[in-house]
Amino acid sequence: MKLRFLNILLFLLGFQGYAQESLHDLLNIYNTRSIPYISVEELRMTQIHEKVIILDAREHSEYEISKIEGAHYVGFSDFSSEELMKVIPPTDSLIVVYCSLGIRSEEIGEKLKKSGYSNVRNLYGGIFEWKNKDYPVLDSEGIETEKVHPYSKAWGKWLLKGEKVYE
Repeated sequence: MKLRFLNILLFLLGFQGYAQESLHDLLNIYNTRSIPYISVEELRMTQIHEKVIILDAREHSEYEISKIEGAHYVGFSDFSSEELMKVIPPTDSLIVVYCSLGIRSEEIGEKLKKSGYSNVRNLYGGIFEWKNKDYPVLDSEGIETEKVHPYSKAWGKWLLKGEKVYE
């Protein structure tokens, strides 16, 4: 009886640990924090009060579904710092890079820093956290939408609000 109780207790403790997996835990697994984070709340306030350059480091199919207002598409797999430098020369202006959750954007942020951009931040939780906090996203026509591309079904579990579009 004691052994069965112990097995049940261990199972429940293990399940509880798994169920409590958080965005923080996920980002700690994948990111090194080589690019400092900026929260969605901080970015939202910064957008209101000062100039900020926002770069979308997702794939084009994701960007076409929705984006944060003012974001410039730079992509991930086809990202080129040389091409970006033609449009936005290296600067100390605040540059915020985002993707779905903040994993791909850290890698792009590292490339930006190596190219001479000195004030780069990674949006903590990416566009998912932005949408989860009820901040607006825009479609390809610039109209507010509920749709967000969740990258994959596995990553989609982190998008809690909005309509998931897998295209």
